[in-house]
Amino acid sequence: MSLIKIEHLRKAYPGVTPLEGVCAEIERGDVISVIGPSGTGKSTLLRCLNRLEEPTSGKVTLDGEVITDPKCDITTVRRRMGMVFQSFNLFNNLTVIDNISAAPIRLLKLPKEQARREALALLERVGLREKADSFPDELSGGQKQRVAIARAIAMKPEVLLFDEPTSALDPTMVGEVLAVIKSLAREGMTMLIVTHEMKFAREISNRVFYMDEGGIYEDGAPEQIFDHPRREKTRQFIRRLKTLELALSPGATDWPDVLRRIERFSREAMLDRAAQRNVMLAFEELAAQCILPRLEQEPSGGPILARVEHSTADDGTVVTFRWGGERCDPLAEGDALSLAIVKRLAERTDYSFDGKNRVAVEFKPRTR
Repeated sequence: MSLIKIEHLRKAYPGVTPLEGVCAEIERGDVISVIGPSGTGKSTLLRCLNRLEEPTSGKVTLDGEVITDPKCDITTVRRRMGMVFQSFNLFNNLTVIDNISAAPIRLLKLPKEQARREALALLERVGLREKADSFPDELSGGQKQRVAIARAIAMKPEVLLFDEPTSALDPTMVGEVLAVIKSLAREGMTMLIVTHEMKFAREISNRVFYMDEGGIYEDGAPEQIFDHPRREKTRQFIRRLKTLELALSPGATDWPDVLRRIERFSREAMLDRAAQRNVMLAFEELAAQCILPRLEQEPSGGPILARVEHSTADDGTVVTFRWGGERCDPLAEGDALSLAIVKRLAERTDYSFDGKNRVAVEFKPRTR
């Protein structure tokens, strides 16, 4: 028997129906990433599962019990199906350890000392034992979210629901939260995770729900959803590109600003360090050493229009440079050392001329 069974779940608000006839079965130990465009009911689905939102119709069964039955105790449902929110929802007037131990003491009737011992063990598990006596406003965003996860685990739930757990975080803090979620997956926790982190979804999940048109538009293994989606809207969503466009002018490029913008784009697009380094190299070795020096001698070529494209489908990155003027192939005529560095790391390099010069450099991840 499935741990969770969702049957014809519908949620309607005045003027909008985000969920219409959702059906799914979730097995014990499943780690399911829920992805899709904004407004397609991803968060509403989670909130209906633990009855923060009351479904308009339909049925949800948890390990044989119909939890959407009006007679079902809501407190028990939420204890069995914990939820971690994007906004942390910690009590600012309580210390970290009290935030974690309060519910087990009140709802599970644990003795205070036992609850505090278990809270300390959970803080150890999420790497924050030294913060036990701190208050939430003394923590970073990533630390607050790890405390929120520990608080959810303290109730010993059968299922954990994560609603965009990293969306409120600075990009530098995302990794520490994702590491904790990965450790829970390794331990066999059943989880549904609404996320926009496609690389993370691919790595952690055994199933992916792509939501659109009021329901689960496509359900499959990460390899299917990300590499071979069967339905058109899934393909369009998965193949979307994150892009950065820059103009580089001969003799007037603010390189520190360019590198800062590339670094910020890399964080937001979840590029790993190797991919970020490759993009930097393309700019420094090709643009700065091979193309711009030529344009300084031929001002009519104008600025270089640079574009970085990162695909969430295959984790590949393409850097392109376009500029005017006479035909000039920097891959054949540029600085030899710079070209050797780029070609050693690139999957593909290409030059073309269609009235404007164009160089494309494609980097693929070395490991999946």
